[in-house]
Amino acid sequence: MSIVTDLSVDTGGSARVDAAVAAAEAAATASGVTVRQLDGMDELRRVCALYDRIWGFGAKGAPVTSELLRAMSKAGSYVAGAFDGDDMVGACVGFFAPPTEEAMHSHIAGVSSRTRGRSVGFALKVHQRAWAMMRQVSEISWTFDPLVGRNAYFNLVKLGARPVEYLANFYGPMHDGINGNDDTDRLLVSWELDDPRVVAACSGAHAVVDLATERASGAVSALEVSETGEPVVYATEPGRTALVAVPPDIEGLRANDSACAARWRTAVRDVLGGLLADGACIRAFDRSDFYLVDPGDLT
Repeated sequence: MSIVTDLSVDTGGSARVDAAVAAAEAAATASGVTVRQLDGMDELRRVCALYDRIWGFGAKGAPVTSELLRAMSKAGSYVAGAFDGDDMVGACVGFFAPPTEEAMHSHIAGVSSRTRGRSVGFALKVHQRAWAMMRQVSEISWTFDPLVGRNAYFNLVKLGARPVEYLANFYGPMHDGINGNDDTDRLLVSWELDDPRVVAACSGAHAVVDLATERASGAVSALEVSETGEPVVYATEPGRTALVAVPPDIEGLRANDSACAARWRTAVRDVLGGLLADGACIRAFDRSDFYLVDPGDLT
């Protein structure tokens, strides 16, 4: 991938932008994909078809159409695809915030399940970061389902994004193959593109945490998984880091026990959403499916 030619914007000799471009090139090479912008109708239809395969939108249709993507691309928004040879295996779409904010919102990104484990999603996001920085964008936001642990780890650890707000039932009913009939609660994250944590993460240096060490340092459980897979809520303690669990496989739970999945939605909304509303800050996400939430006086 030659991201500099792909993006066709002069970096002006900026060391920070040059470094972002180099990180994007390295990520694409490591994943074995080419990431580039899209604008032809055939490729934009392939984006919609890919999203439908990932989410299973069915008769409802994907949340974007090829015609909308064409308009967004023409207007200068971010519409990019990741290719394994000629096969489109990932796509990401974003649009600009008001000009004074120097920001973007990344609306939807998805990667084919057949490339899972190759970090194609990481390559897409790091490409998006370089593209945005070339256009003087300093921050990208997006949302994700806080119940999906692998997405929390990807967004908070691999990318270094910072959660800023809990949004209850943000999109309303979606009824696709992933969300099912569940409420569409989301965490809104901010990706500050020049933040040292983000710079390090995009270069492959991820800030991981150790749950045992955190517990030894005084972290306490606010929400855990019972032996039967149910959410168990504990009273939080002021001034202590709270550990908030999510189920190991919420998508499987939605398919096999929708009532339990709904109880998890409510529990995470009450506990995690409540902590954030009280001024707490999500610091990290552990591989064992726990959010680490610091009290407001530590933020």
